[in-house]
Amino acid sequence: MPIDIMGLFFFAYRDFVRDADALLEKQGFGRAHHRVIYFVNLRPGMTVADLLDILRITKQSLARVLRQLIDSGYVTQRHGETDRRQRLLYPTEKGREFFETLSASQAKRIETALAALPDETRQCVARFFVEMTEQTDRTLLGQLRLTDRISED
Repeated sequence: MPIDIMGLFFFAYRDFVRDADALLEKQGFGRAHHRVIYFVNLRPGMTVADLLDILRITKQSLARVLRQLIDSGYVTQRHGETDRRQRLLYPTEKGREFFETLSASQAKRIETALAALPDETRQCVARFFVEMTEQTDRTLLGQLRLTDRISED
């Protein structure tokens, strides 16, 4: 059974990212750019350190991607008010619009798949993804408000 789920997961993910990948490629971006755009829009004002923790990539990798997004006008960076060493990340209007465009086809794909399921199983799908996440990151899921709609039944 797990080997079947792995195959299904592969095909679902491949199709899930296809439209976004095409839009990203037109801008000269890749999936790393998409991840940064996603989290900066999800939590405007997050620190670079928090983003590094979420993405689990090197500072060098993030610096390259972030520089491209800032130079292209999708993300802006500000100093922290109380700690000037902090770098806070915010989407620009262009960044918010691009995020909405990237997310539209993916959200539609999820909505269509969930609509095909009985109501009582939709929570199970969300809980499945929580269970797939490392135990140490579950608090982070809550902080990002990704689990707000999951009941504790």
